Amino acid sequence: MFNIVLVYPQIHTNTGSIGRMCVNAGCPLHLIKPLGFVIDDKHLRRAGLDYWASLDLKIWESWDEFMAANGKFKQRFFFATTKTNKLYYEAKFQPGDFLIFGSEGHGLPLEIMRTNRENCITIPMSGAGRSLNLATSVGIVTYEAIRQNIDKFDFRSAVCEF
Repeated sequence: MFNIVLVYPQIHTNTGSIGRMCVNAGCPLHLIKPLGFVIDDKHLRRAGLDYWASLDLKIWESWDEFMAANGKFKQRFFFATTKTNKLYYEAKFQPGDFLIFGSEGHGLPLEIMRTNRENCITIPMSGAGRSLNLATSVGIVTYEAIRQNIDKFDFRSAVCEF
């Protein structure tokens, strides 16, 4: 599926919610330290509910360690930021892509985004706010990537009988 990468996440409830979404979307979650919380934090587990045990979680000590293991795929890195005009749905996502998001308070460091400027993407917003909640942003971009590639995956459809 897609690799969800959180660089220096700070809020445990966002990470827990993103972990739950990753399980349901079939995506591994990469967390890059430093983290603003402890992984065994009860709030993190509460936000992820009972999904946390099913999460394909990879924790990296630093961006450099993450790049040493995954840098050969950097042309398939997509950086979510408010500092570009390229809309997320204009990107052509492929299975295995890395969808990379920054911390809640600071976003992605500029030096990270500069490694592949043409793959910086943004979510359109009105001028009334600065940014969206991290968990919301991850969900929007991830499910657009899934929508673009739905024929390549086996998702069960929810059946509702009345």
